[in-house]
Amino acid sequence: MRTVITIALTAISAVLGSRCLAAEFFVSPRGDDAWPGTKDRPFRTLEVARDAVRRSDRNEKTVVWLRAGVYEREAPFELTAEDSGRDGKPVTYRAWPGEEVRLVGGQQMTGWEPVTDETILKRLVEDARTKVLQVDLKSAGIRDYGQVKGDGLELFFNDRPMTLARWPNEGFVNIVGLVEPDTVNVRGTKGSKTGKFMYDGDRPKRWLGENDPWVHGYWFWDWSDERQKVESIDADKRVISVVPPYHHYGYRVGQWFYGLNILAELDMPGERYLDRERGILYFWPPSPIEKGRAIVSVSDTLATLDDVEHLAFQGIVFEAARGTAVVMRDCKAVRIAGCVLRNLGSRAVQIEGGHNNGVIGCDIYGTGGGGVTLRGGDRASLTPAGHFADNNHIHHYGRWHRMYTPAISLDGVGNRATHNLIHDAPHMAIGFGGNDHIIEFNEIHHVCLESNDAGAIYAGRDWTMRGTVIRHNYLHEITGFRGRGCVGVYLDDMFCGTQIYGNVFYQVTRAAFIGGGRDCTVENNIFVDCRPALHIDARAKGWAADHVETTMTERLKAMPYLSELWRNRYPELVGILQDEPDAPKGNVVARNVSWGGRWDEVDSAARSYITFLDNCVDGDPQFDGRPPETFSLRDSSPAYRLGFREIPFDKIGLYVDEYRTQLSKP
Repeated sequence: MRTVITIALTAISAVLGSRCLAAEFFVSPRGDDAWPGTKDRPFRTLEVARDAVRRSDRNEKTVVWLRAGVYEREAPFELTAEDSGRDGKPVTYRAWPGEEVRLVGGQQMTGWEPVTDETILKRLVEDARTKVLQVDLKSAGIRDYGQVKGDGLELFFNDRPMTLARWPNEGFVNIVGLVEPDTVNVRGTKGSKTGKFMYDGDRPKRWLGENDPWVHGYWFWDWSDERQKVESIDADKRVISVVPPYHHYGYRVGQWFYGLNILAELDMPGERYLDRERGILYFWPPSPIEKGRAIVSVSDTLATLDDVEHLAFQGIVFEAARGTAVVMRDCKAVRIAGCVLRNLGSRAVQIEGGHNNGVIGCDIYGTGGGGVTLRGGDRASLTPAGHFADNNHIHHYGRWHRMYTPAISLDGVGNRATHNLIHDAPHMAIGFGGNDHIIEFNEIHHVCLESNDAGAIYAGRDWTMRGTVIRHNYLHEITGFRGRGCVGVYLDDMFCGTQIYGNVFYQVTRAAFIGGGRDCTVENNIFVDCRPALHIDARAKGWAADHVETTMTERLKAMPYLSELWRNRYPELVGILQDEPDAPKGNVVARNVSWGGRWDEVDSAARSYITFLDNCVDGDPQFDGRPPETFSLRDSSPAYRLGFREIPFDKIGLYVDEYRTQLSKP
């Protein structure tokens, strides 16, 4: 009994001792900056708490406790080198346990009134006239509205982004004709260089009296969208003309678009429209306005960190900014942990330079652009940055910037994306460039929803960006826009030196794709109902031949690929210019399992360069159940006799830890 009591007292003493070792400051929206910042008499603002930390000696762990409430930000919370903690003694800005702390880059709007202006009422559809409300932004002191095409004021109601009035309310309509056809021809794909195109039906006739109508479309390629201001509408000929400059690639029959920023199309709950000249915001609330919370975005960024070390934000909600919530530059050992980052005009977190910074256990959704950008490390010296995004749930992103704004972006050297759950997005999940990244244990599904020539995991066009490992990820139900097909792991335009190992692909079109690149490995993966599982081509010997002597060679010579360091790390590069640089050499496809669907779509010009070894693609691999309920193989599976190694399914996806106390449902 004495032993038990002694152990208990020792544990209590340790907890109390660790609490005593921490210097603590408190902040509350109901506090006062003239108070001492104690629990009973907290500061009111983050800046005063920050300055108190600066005056402290920081010889111990420092915690700034944020109490429940809304902290409205008109400008970012700025941290610099003098706000840093020390190794093992970090500074943490943390929500008090069990309380909701919200850093809001917007302003809550009250004073909503019914629309009484007869001119406005006539523009609305009949059902909307008694439902749409208005509020005067200028009277609330808000006069900067940003741009319709991006980075402008948005409205969030009850923590959800509201839709800029549009038609159709969902999806797209197609271009049915061009005023000046056949003025663009890209390898046989014809279109018009002029932004004058035809539509079906008479709906745009309603837009003739609009102040500032726009259209948003995928005008030529399905991976290049743009919002463009409408110059005129010829309702008789059913022609929309946009304001120059026209889209870079041109316009094509069959491509898709919708109209937006149109008061006459404010015709359903959840839509909004801003009269930028008068500063009047119109809104059809999806539930009673007096019982909800309507916030308009004002501030661009919520927090900036420059040259900061050993600091963390934990358990905080970052929301309603027009740009990126948290921006770090040249920081070290900074953590964004267990936070919610939502309803943002651009990204959640952007990390530029520095070392060992991470985003851990966060929920990220409703972003106008992507999720987390990790950029750091030196390519010339192959020095890794060690940035990471781990155990994050990122979904419904790319609301505003639809293409090339992934949930996680890796650039530089030696960064990693691990154990993330990513889904519901118009374009890619993970984009990478540079060297020696790790992408592992992620679950990805229902991405690339608005593009077909797109990849859930994507990189392209460089011989020197090598060493990335993509392993033990689960990609499923990725079939592209309107089910036309896209790509799982997309190594585009001669991208090289990447390992695709031990992943599971279920119902993914072109699951593993090597677009003419070299020295890639597709090994030990499981493909189920993929059409096809494998694609390899020799595009540099065909339509992409001009890139070899231009872009590819230029990027090769920009790196010290003949130095001793690079020779040892990437010996395949040394003689590449003399070794059929246009050929997809060195690719190995080994010990994969493919069941259902189709195994390969390998170009005849590429097949002779590829090494195929011991793939289980011609018979039943003997799953221990029916996929997707399980992808485990029975002990008697013929794949094991060919050298296949078991995939650690139980480690894929989110996990429970101190920051994520329960798992999100996919």
